[in-house]
Amino acid sequence: MGIMSGNQQNEPLHYGEVFSLWSYLYVAKGNSASYQTLYNHAGDKELKRLLEELIQGIKQETKEIEEILKINGVALPLAPPERPVADAEDIPVGARVNDPEISAAISLNIAQGLVACSQAIGQSSREDIAMLFGQFHMNKAQAGAKALRLNKEKGWLVIPPTHKTTK
Repeated sequence: MGIMSGNQQNEPLHYGEVFSLWSYLYVAKGNSASYQTLYNHAGDKELKRLLEELIQGIKQETKEIEEILKINGVALPLAPPERPVADAEDIPVGARVNDPEISAAISLNIAQGLVACSQAIGQSSREDIAMLFGQFHMNKAQAGAKALRLNKEKGWLVIPPTHKTTK
């Protein structure tokens, strides 16, 4: 039998896996609070629905990661408090984050999450941890496709100049 070929949950996490899990959890909790705040600023119903889906996804991911870290005796990062729901109309226009800005922030976070998941997969020696981040990666790719579609439909997608070759 090879190295770490038994029950993966009985094998120790290495420092890279612990760091990936802990830092992913820390960022996810921050993103959840940010998305709750941005939800209050959003006016578009589809954008609000996407934010709700992202928040629910984060809650599921954090639950799974917290369980692994607790089992392995790793202290959990602090989480920002839940944000209350507010009416966007109560936020002054000049202080409100507009929908295209919210969507751009979401898209950026999804892209960063894809990179983080890929890195965690690449450094994992435990297959269960690699598979967990593989699942998160797939979820983020699907969320990214939803965000891209929404950005295109709403006219919020800002693309760089296209390169056209001349013949």
